[in-house]
Amino acid sequence: MAVVPVILCGGSGSRLWPLSRAGRPKQLLPLAAEQTMLQATAARLTGLGELAAPLVVCNERHRFFVAEQLAAIGMEPRLLLEPEGRNTAPAVALAALTARQSGQGDLPLLVLPADHVINEPHALVAAVETALPAAQAGRLVTFGVVPTLAETGYGYIRAGGQEALLAVEQFVEKPDAATAQAYLDSGDYYWNSGMFLFTANAYLEELQRYVPGIAAACEQAMSKVGEGDVLRPDAAAFGACPKDSIDYAVMEKTSLASMVPLAAGWSDVGSWSALHDVSDRDADGNTLLGDVCTINTRDSYVRAENRLVTAVGLDGCVVVETKDAVLVVTREQAQNVKAVVDALADAGREEVQLGREVFRPWGSYDSLDSADGYQVKRLTVLPGAILSLQLHHRRAEHWIVVAGTARITLDDQVFDLEKNQHTYIPIGARHRIENPGTGPLHIIEVQVGDYLGEDDIVRFEDKYGREGRTD
Repeated sequence: MAVVPVILCGGSGSRLWPLSRAGRPKQLLPLAAEQTMLQATAARLTGLGELAAPLVVCNERHRFFVAEQLAAIGMEPRLLLEPEGRNTAPAVALAALTARQSGQGDLPLLVLPADHVINEPHALVAAVETALPAAQAGRLVTFGVVPTLAETGYGYIRAGGQEALLAVEQFVEKPDAATAQAYLDSGDYYWNSGMFLFTANAYLEELQRYVPGIAAACEQAMSKVGEGDVLRPDAAAFGACPKDSIDYAVMEKTSLASMVPLAAGWSDVGSWSALHDVSDRDADGNTLLGDVCTINTRDSYVRAENRLVTAVGLDGCVVVETKDAVLVVTREQAQNVKAVVDALADAGREEVQLGREVFRPWGSYDSLDSADGYQVKRLTVLPGAILSLQLHHRRAEHWIVVAGTARITLDDQVFDLEKNQHTYIPIGARHRIENPGTGPLHIIEVQVGDYLGEDDIVRFEDKYGREGRTD
């Protein structure tokens, strides 16, 4: 019997700001290995045997990143595009309804968040195989991580029994230090991993029993969604769905919950301190990434993305440099980075949503300089990619090709520009850039006008379905 992987790829990863942003959150970044966290999550499924096509629940704005990253490792998933985040219970309901509509209602769904680290994937495979008979029999199985320390950043599960499949007795919130130590000493508590195995039908029945409002809203949202590889639930119906986690909505209430212990080098990488714990460290306990020089520094995580970063006399700190922001925090306070993000959001700062380099389906642009009336960007267009046919009402653009070949559409003209050639795009002219080559195309773009916002754009044609949008 095939297993249907359900990968939850929502969330903003705000505790890993400034590297993780709402526009490109941690699950889409290579934080703990060469692969992105999403790719690593998908890759660890390969030992499970027969797998159905994965269902990936993600945000519309991340659609192309998700598809591109999974295609790079040979996977062709079905994408469920959440109109907005409503927490994990509705997200899993969308996936379960999709499976049921596809005739997979009795197949086990393996629900995995896309932003976890598992250093021993074979142990996860073994745990899933242990859980399969119970899931096929209608149980709702979760995986409880065998704790290795008195962690206060995780929720816990109290479970009992002597078998490989344990009875869930209680879900508990994140404890204080003394309570966490008591949990660790007792041997009866496990970290709540947020991973599950159950059939679509079993989950939907329990969701209907305990939170009928979520079940009804999700059914309505999926009622008019057809077949295909990209599925868009109805935005209005899903927007009316209550927010709730799968733990609160179902697992804490159901009499069908079971747990399989998991010892697999697991971490949810929920903070910079947690990332430091799962990263390689030198003899001084430091994780140093990029162009970094340290003196008398211990047990610290220092990451330089773009320039030289030096640290002297730090002990137990995190320093992260990006093109537009620098974070300095003690490891003890790493969980509070979200408070910084909230403060920046309240102030209307763009750094919450995007970094200086902004990624698009066709490539990316990096804002190099700006002042009143002008802005300079470096565009990187991927091989075979093409920007939308568009115009601007309030800015003109000058393009200089610095690497590759650019195929330019300018009103009724189509022509190629080679390295060290340039063109001018007047205000109001229809234009687009295409990369017909096999390597990246790099263009320096100088914008001049009285308004340079990204919302000054009118799209006429777009390969990526973004007509009428500004992203």
